[in-house]
Amino acid sequence: MQIISMRLPEVKLIVPKVFEDDRGFFMETFRQDVFDELGLPKFCQDNHSRSELGTLRGLHYQVPPKAQAKLVRCTQGMIFDVAVDIRRESPTFGQWVGEILSNENKQMLYIPSDFAHGFYVMSEVAEVQYKCSDYYAPELEGGIRYDDPQFGIVWPFIDGAQLLLSKRDSEAEYFS
Repeated sequence: MQIISMRLPEVKLIVPKVFEDDRGFFMETFRQDVFDELGLPKFCQDNHSRSELGTLRGLHYQVPPKAQAKLVRCTQGMIFDVAVDIRRESPTFGQWVGEILSNENKQMLYIPSDFAHGFYVMSEVAEVQYKCSDYYAPELEGGIRYDDPQFGIVWPFIDGAQLLLSKRDSEAEYFS
């Protein structure tokens, strides 16, 4: 498993070793000992979503004392996955990184707690699975508009695909 620090160094791109043969493939998707060595948190909850082309989920976060770090992977289709540093005291506050995750590249993105997270579906269908470092607490969740000009995220929208947002995401407020 290769761990690559992104432009925002707390965000990690995880590239698993994939063993392929004529039967298919095998890979480890998670090893707690590797995360322990890097000082990354333990996970306690797994989530799985299925979304149609053009779906944008996010930007979501959960505040302390239940802030969630996430380990995200796309097991079917393709997404553009984004992490935004929303720590006001951080030297990288307001900056974002994005990475294409797909069932073909098998890469994963580690997103620390205190970062907002979102993704955009770039294939007909995408299934996304992610681990969380704390349990879902609806009273502590927050959302930021995906098109907040303060962040300037460049989403790779697909021409002709309708943008699909939940009511919650379409009514999310700007960060400021």
